[in-house]
Amino acid sequence: MIQPRRNIGLLAIAMLLAGLPARLPADNAGLMRPVDLADTHDGKTIYHAICQGCHMPDGQGAVGAGRYPALAGNPKLISAPYVAAVVLYGRHNMPAFAPKAQEDSENRFLRGTTLSDAQIAEVVDYVRSRFGPHDGQTLSTADVAALHVSL
Repeated sequence: MIQPRRNIGLLAIAMLLAGLPARLPADNAGLMRPVDLADTHDGKTIYHAICQGCHMPDGQGAVGAGRYPALAGNPKLISAPYVAAVVLYGRHNMPAFAPKAQEDSENRFLRGTTLSDAQIAEVVDYVRSRFGPHDGQTLSTADVAALHVSL
């Protein structure tokens, strides 16, 4: 015999599932498809293809299977070279996006997904301008290239 409380719980779950949309809303549908980033130099597109999975579309971060820090209002964004270095070489559970850094990293998340120096400059500029604080300065491809270290 099923307990009355359990019936209420099952009913609540069924109602919740019945109310979920059958598919993603049109404005988010494209975010679920893989994006070929080889010719992409738009920071927003790169952020939505790679970064928002952990840092969320609004930059608020998340806690779940891991901790993904908020970018929105993060004071570390004031330093463009710092942000670019984190994207290049990874940090904690964030993967590296420089090819050589991936070879030497034990982090397997997004392995094989690399970004050029120009793409890193674009995504860092997008993140800093979108989520701030931002000092108004932009990062160039040469700035990112200067961050490469001999590994």
